[in-house]
Amino acid sequence: MRVIGLTGGIGMGKSTAAAAFRRARIPVFDADAAVHALQARGGRAVRPIADAFPGTVRDGAVDREALRAAVLGRPDQLRRLERIVHPLVRREEAAFLARARRAGARAVVLDIPLLFETGADARVDFIVVATAPRAVQIARVRRRRGMTDPQIAAVLVRQTPDREKRRRADLVVRTGLSRHYAQRTLRRLIGRLRR
Repeated sequence: MRVIGLTGGIGMGKSTAAAAFRRARIPVFDADAAVHALQARGGRAVRPIADAFPGTVRDGAVDREALRAAVLGRPDQLRRLERIVHPLVRREEAAFLARARRAGARAVVLDIPLLFETGADARVDFIVVATAPRAVQIARVRRRRGMTDPQIAAVLVRQTPDREKRRRADLVVRTGLSRHYAQRTLRRLIGRLRR
């Protein structure tokens, strides 16, 4: 089974690329969705986060805004959070891979925003990086996430720079040119995976 790592900075079009793989019926593990589930009511990360960051859990679920405020710009607190969340996400990823193998999948995609930052690139066979010009990236993040410039800067500073991600990629998907161009690049890869 071929394991494809999909990554890209915030606002770079990674979700669009993941959707193309899903449409092609290639199983996709979404690390962000796994984090959301772990932090939702009944999620396995709720209790440890509540213990480590008092006041960040409301009605049995992690209040993501309160948690963001507790760790943003505080590297020691962010590392503390990562020590709680990353092993839990890794467990979810392992379960996903086991299910895909049992189902006979020829290829799967691990959609991991922090692929390089967490060392997950060592667990994949092929790396796809979604990228866009910086102005497009910032405009997307402002529009879709409603983040302020300082919030965007705080997220970007902890991500591997885009040029470094592109350098380490096996395939770069440029999402800032046009949706058609990005889809054509992905269709070529999907065709190779099916052969």
